[in-house]
Amino acid sequence: MGKGKVVVLEERVPKLKEQRRQRANRLLIVYIALFFMLLLGVIYAQSPLSNVAVIHVAGNHHIASQDIIKLSGVTKKTSFWKVKKDEVELRIKEHPEIKEVHVNKRIPNRIDIVVVERKRIAYILDKHSFLPILDNGKVLTHAKQAIPSDAPILVGWKEGEAIQEMAAQLANTPSSILNLISEIHHTPSPSDQRHITVYMNDGIEVSATVDRFAEKIVHYPSIVSQLQPGMKGVLHLEMSTYFKPYEADEGNDKNDENER
Repeated sequence: MGKGKVVVLEERVPKLKEQRRQRANRLLIVYIALFFMLLLGVIYAQSPLSNVAVIHVAGNHHIASQDIIKLSGVTKKTSFWKVKKDEVELRIKEHPEIKEVHVNKRIPNRIDIVVVERKRIAYILDKHSFLPILDNGKVLTHAKQAIPSDAPILVGWKEGEAIQEMAAQLANTPSSILNLISEIHHTPSPSDQRHITVYMNDGIEVSATVDRFAEKIVHYPSIVSQLQPGMKGVLHLEMSTYFKPYEADEGNDKNDENER
């Protein structure tokens, strides 16, 4: 019995040695593979292959994509792995027209920049150019030369409290209503220093005041729908609401002024 056990142990020794050798070989292969992977990673990180290849900008309408990319500080010489999203977002948000920005990194080397611009609620006529007013009341200094069609034009306004309050009213006015307005003239009177005259795109004139303008002008479509087709005149939205058609001669004068 004892001699038989010795024979069995002697037979198992070569097998144990072979298993240990195979295990050591596998570990060696794993270590070598990890070493080369790390080496390739270091080489990749230091080579132009790791640089940003694509910078895609979306959501911008008034701001040029190149201006946003310039603000981001990211170029095609920037390492993809060194791009810090939070820092890029903070740099882009320095632009006065940017309300929100989200930066996403897409492996292997693409950067997506999605912005939300502040709404342009009006333009101030400044000599022969137009200065945009944003939904936070800020007036931009860079002018637009062409006549804008995406927001009303403010005429006869001076920078100050009145224009800020008008901007606040327009910021609370739905875009569908803003698109109906052509011009808003500041026409103060002795009894109402905040009086405004609003010219609509359909040829109707609105007499109103800055106070509660956003609240009252939203009813414009329903009021106009009750008028006879083609009727022009003045819609009063001051203390009370009523419509006064143009007199025949006055209407002709208005048409002549519009033609001029």
